[in-house]
Amino acid sequence: MRYLPFLILAAGLTACSHPAGHDQELQARIDSLEQQLDHAYKPGFGEFMSSIQVHHAKLWFAGQSANWELADFEIQEIKESLKDLQTYCTDRPEIQEIGMIDQPLDSVQHAVQLNDLSRFAAAYSLLTQTCNSCHQATDHGFNVIKTPETPPFTNQDFSVHKTD
Repeated sequence: MRYLPFLILAAGLTACSHPAGHDQELQARIDSLEQQLDHAYKPGFGEFMSSIQVHHAKLWFAGQSANWELADFEIQEIKESLKDLQTYCTDRPEIQEIGMIDQPLDSVQHAVQLNDLSRFAAAYSLLTQTCNSCHQATDHGFNVIKTPETPPFTNQDFSVHKTD
């Protein structure tokens, strides 16, 4: 009876121990997952900027058509891309300047919320100028953004359509 506690302890220790092969198997799985992550596609800085440029253009045409719901959607898309840039492109020095776009983008959003076309046009102009200021500050001044003249897509109608 006095050996019973020792037998219980020994049984518990045996149950908690892992076979040596188990640790190696887990390490192999970790190594495999790390290798998969290393080879997973991650959009680059340019892909995010191209996406922002498309949404910037679509935002203009939505605002000019007083399609405030679409304009708000495009603002949210720009914000999402900016957030993704800050998440996935942390190695790029340009990320340090990206915050300069926040206030002008908020101004555009405010104009959209007010459904105010003249405020929208002024805020959009400031947003566009800020894009170019950021490009200048990050040695990308060769990339000049302007107010678009034609819609980026011919298969999208920017006018307001009521849905029921």
